[in-house]
Amino acid sequence: MVERGRSLDPDLLKRFGLPVAAILLAFLYPKYVETLRDIPAIGDFVPSLSSVVIMIVFTMMAVGLNIVVGYAGLLDLGYVAFYAAGAYMAAWFASQQFDQWTFHFGSVGMSKDVPGIHLSIWLVLLMAGFFTMVVGILIGLPTLRLRGDYLAIVTLGFGEIVPQAVRNGDNVFGFDLTHGTFGVSPIDSPGFGSIGESIGLPLSYQQSFDRAQWFYWTAVVLLLITVFCSVRLRDSRLGRAWIAIREDETAAAAMGVPLMRVKTWSYALGAFFGGVAGAFYSSFRSGAFPADFYFNISVFLLCMVILGGMGSVWGALLGGMILGYLNVEGLATIGSKVNEVGIEFDPTKYQFGIYGAIIVLMMLFRPTGLITERRHKQELEEGTADTPTYDVTHEGSDTDREPKND
Repeated sequence: MVERGRSLDPDLLKRFGLPVAAILLAFLYPKYVETLRDIPAIGDFVPSLSSVVIMIVFTMMAVGLNIVVGYAGLLDLGYVAFYAAGAYMAAWFASQQFDQWTFHFGSVGMSKDVPGIHLSIWLVLLMAGFFTMVVGILIGLPTLRLRGDYLAIVTLGFGEIVPQAVRNGDNVFGFDLTHGTFGVSPIDSPGFGSIGESIGLPLSYQQSFDRAQWFYWTAVVLLLITVFCSVRLRDSRLGRAWIAIREDETAAAAMGVPLMRVKTWSYALGAFFGGVAGAFYSSFRSGAFPADFYFNISVFLLCMVILGGMGSVWGALLGGMILGYLNVEGLATIGSKVNEVGIEFDPTKYQFGIYGAIIVLMMLFRPTGLITERRHKQELEEGTADTPTYDVTHEGSDTDREPKND
């Protein structure tokens, strides 16, 4: 217990008080978002609930990519493959895509006679995560023996293969697997069924008047789970092995770290969260469409990690929310405000150029990101004990010698 007259520990308050306050503000956002949007000067810049859901989904993927890029130091340019795999898991097991069969398990808000495979979305989210783990292992096993630029090029190739397979998967030996460029729609919505409805929870999100609010709260919970798992993984024995590989792969191998196994785990666990995010996003949009899975998504997610700070969970959160906001609403709002003052400029036409400029500026002025990882911060603050080789002004000169007694 805290003694009377003594204040709370500032470090304890910073460690637990600020996150708890941020979580409370996040959960209460649907209650005050309209009030914020009515404020004259800043109201137009406040994102809607639907926009924040999209921002959170991309932030989830940024935190997952941070496991691969930030923890293990493996440059992955094909993360969109896991996003697509998760989305199509929802398309296969929560829609009418396979209408030659009729199977329902935990589906809500629809008749049991609706054709197709309809599993509970909550179960599909887990299935998507584990399926993308398998995809991550299959991609990782032949590629993780490579290093540096070679690894990046190979992952880029896989990132291009999966979207192309999705676009051309409408005739796989006569079987319609992905419905080609048209995508799969509609996809079932999350919900709590009749049992949840009896205690005030929605039967189905899509049939609820507060659809955006329920999707928002679910997205926040999924993001919190992702952050919690990411932090625990970072502090685990496996996480320390990832960091050792990132710092010096040769030294890590000499110390007994099994490189292939540890690298594959980073790919698998990073892919898990990408798959869950993809399945949830397809349910939110009520469809999985190949146009959503292009190479720029992988680069966009990598920019989030770099902007926030590679290896920093909180940095990935911040970078994801900033770039996610600019992508969803921010640039369009800025463009409309600029046009109101008579300047003809549409930032959305140059969005990736703007993101690139942001990253260039970050590399020039703050290369460790907005929120520096603790290990990098210690290295910057403490430095090394050795004197730099170029600093010979004082070292070894007469000024360093003890004065002679006359």
